[in-house]
Amino acid sequence: MSKGLDYTAITLVIIGAVNWGLIGFFKLDLVNLIFGDLTWISRLIYALVGLSGLYLLSLYGRVTSMGGE
Repeated sequence: MSKGLDYTAITLVIIGAVNWGLIGFFKLDLVNLIFGDLTWISRLIYALVGLSGLYLLSLYGRVTSMGGE
């Protein structure tokens, strides 16, 4: 179960990172372009990306407890 959640969170964070890259380089917000300006679905996507980033903070603790130094 945790592995599936990890992959889902990583995928969402990558989507968010690509979107921020597009905003930074080209002033193109892909989520806004596809789903509209702060519609409920775009807000949900932004929220899920943010929650995934917070969830992945736990990755640091899990990696070091799995045999890191």
